[in-house]
Amino acid sequence: MFSKPIMSEEGKLLGLIDEIATSEELVRVSRLHALEISDGRKPWVRSLHRTDKIGSLSEAQQLLRTAREQAKRTAPNMPQHLACLDAVEEGLLLGGYKGLLKEAAVSKELVQSNTTKALTHLFFAQRATAKVPNITDVGLKPNHVKKVGIIGGGIMGSGIATSLMLSNITVFLKEINSEYLLKGMKTVEANIQSLVARGKVTQDKARKALSMLEGVSDYSEFKEMDMVIEAVIEDIPLKQEIFSELEKVCSSCCILATNTSSIDLSVIGEKTKSQDRIIGAHFFSPAHIMPLLEIIRTEKTSPQVILDLLTVGKIMKKVPIVVLNCTGFAVNRSFFPYMQIPHLLVHLGVDLFRIDRAIRNFGFPLGPFQLQDLGGFRLGKASGKEYEIAFPDRTFRSPLTELLLKNGRNGKSNGKGFYVHEKGSKPKPDPSVLPIVDESRKLMNIMPGGKPISVTDEEITEMVLFPTINEACRVLDEGVVARASDLDVASVLGMSFPSYCGGIMFWADTVGSKHIYLSLKKWSEMYGSYFKPSRYLEERAMKGIPLSVAVAAKLSLKSNSKL
Repeated sequence: MFSKPIMSEEGKLLGLIDEIATSEELVRVSRLHALEISDGRKPWVRSLHRTDKIGSLSEAQQLLRTAREQAKRTAPNMPQHLACLDAVEEGLLLGGYKGLLKEAAVSKELVQSNTTKALTHLFFAQRATAKVPNITDVGLKPNHVKKVGIIGGGIMGSGIATSLMLSNITVFLKEINSEYLLKGMKTVEANIQSLVARGKVTQDKARKALSMLEGVSDYSEFKEMDMVIEAVIEDIPLKQEIFSELEKVCSSCCILATNTSSIDLSVIGEKTKSQDRIIGAHFFSPAHIMPLLEIIRTEKTSPQVILDLLTVGKIMKKVPIVVLNCTGFAVNRSFFPYMQIPHLLVHLGVDLFRIDRAIRNFGFPLGPFQLQDLGGFRLGKASGKEYEIAFPDRTFRSPLTELLLKNGRNGKSNGKGFYVHEKGSKPKPDPSVLPIVDESRKLMNIMPGGKPISVTDEEITEMVLFPTINEACRVLDEGVVARASDLDVASVLGMSFPSYCGGIMFWADTVGSKHIYLSLKKWSEMYGSYFKPSRYLEERAMKGIPLSVAVAAKLSLKSNSKL
């Protein structure tokens, strides 16, 4: 359902173009074409009136019916697809001229719609992410990164390696032993072959990419690296040990990056003397497909290092967003309530599969519980501890994840979670998980009067998304991002927030800060501090100021002292 540009040769074959000519030959070829028509040697056929490419009316209408069903199934909240099909059908039934009139009418309506405004906002917001105050505007020149070492060949490490290799950057993949190394290299190869199978990469490009991978089991090659990316499990002592080793073996100008999704960078690098070149390179899984790269800077990170990683991100065709260091950074920090509030709702008696359906109907491809299955419960448990330490007043401590792990469930990785995951099939709700949910509810015992709360699907969606907006407001207030639109881009590209809503903050301003504030205030009184409105949200709700209007770009104020 997406438009596709075509080359002139294909246009001629389709009958959309009469002749192909260079700019120098255009007048001569056009004159000859016109003379051939006037002499009767060529028919005068106006493309608007051609029907020879359409086929029979019944066949064309069947194609349109199929296309409509596909549009309703894959993009139910996107009006432009059906509008295009309506214009095509009008031209089919009443002629090309009537079709153009229909196209003009529906285009005028669509241009004024909220969907168009949201998508237009995203278009410009995405292009603004590359402009980082005091980094891209001070005359610095990027260093060329040719060799990158990656520590850890798991899902994230192999995905990052894949993306780098496809960008003509040589990768040295390190693992703790030959077994894990072979597994990681096979995963990289499988990633690339899957892209070939889907027509995203040619066989020639795949061969060239695979030639740029080398597996290593020690740090002997790392002294020549331009950048190293650590992509091991979320274990603070392990990461600290790795960075201490890297400082010893790498050159003094090598960028030391971590792919951590939530751990404070100052903690990871606290045992090193190289904190000016430690930076976060947070890719989203699968890293060779997901377009977002969250670049995390501390107050000590060198501007040159930030610029170099920004440049690498662009070479990889990622959309890089530079953020300040904090637990969870910008994306996962803003969205940690999105993963926690559904657990609260479940313990208040709401059906977990209904929560997922409500969020999918809003426009997310997956509900929060299916998303947790995808990431695995061990990862969720590890990151959950980080938020519990950093934000204890608004962290819901659910026993459900621990109970699922004790029951031998770890989501998609072992085929059992909230859903049943079978190869080649879509995940199916698993009824056998419900007794475990009941056990968790008994342990928490927080249902008002011992009875499930009564909520509509719209209320479920708001109870999940409004706390996410609330946390995003705190992120803005603390100056973690340069502008609200960065959060919009990050929410769409990193968390699959529906693009037709314009991103998390754009949608929040569409809903209205006062409604969000009053709803959160009511729920905080009923269910606890998880919903307590932030100062930033309250101020704007009371004054009628849009949430996306920041008081000051704190990111630029916290620039490195070396500037």
